[in-house]
Amino acid sequence: MRRAIVITISILLTGIPARAEEPTGEWRVEDGSAIIKIDNCRGALWGVVTWEKSPGRDNHNPNPTLRGRPLLGSAVIINMRKSAQERWDGQVYNAQNGKTYTANIRLAGGNALRIQGCMLGGVLCGGQQWTRVANAAGRGARGDVCSRVSNLSGPTH
Repeated sequence: MRRAIVITISILLTGIPARAEEPTGEWRVEDGSAIIKIDNCRGALWGVVTWEKSPGRDNHNPNPTLRGRPLLGSAVIINMRKSAQERWDGQVYNAQNGKTYTANIRLAGGNALRIQGCMLGGVLCGGQQWTRVANAAGRGARGDVCSRVSNLSGPTH
């Protein structure tokens, strides 16, 4: 009888899908120019610039009041919500041209993150692979991600 119970519990437990790991943490962008810290803020993933190779300014922002602000600490991963197993959909801000794109992110292995931004309703898409940064605590941006985006619910640009 005990053996039957152990076998039944084992079968039930193997049928339960494992909880997908969230892509939280710090990620070096593909060209190595910045590190983005991603955190879960009230059920959505947000990411802010926590380190830059060369300090930059948000000179192309479509909002004139935000032009010229430092990029350090600005949100680039915006309101990503889980949409499918191991995929989060939301937006990404590209400070190089001041545009916000529909985007998705997914883990591509334990130390790699695939980010894809699209325009024209998903007809044209491009992406990068970011690399997890180990021992990155205490980088340049002050405060944690959630406190920096606490008053935001959508695009920040």
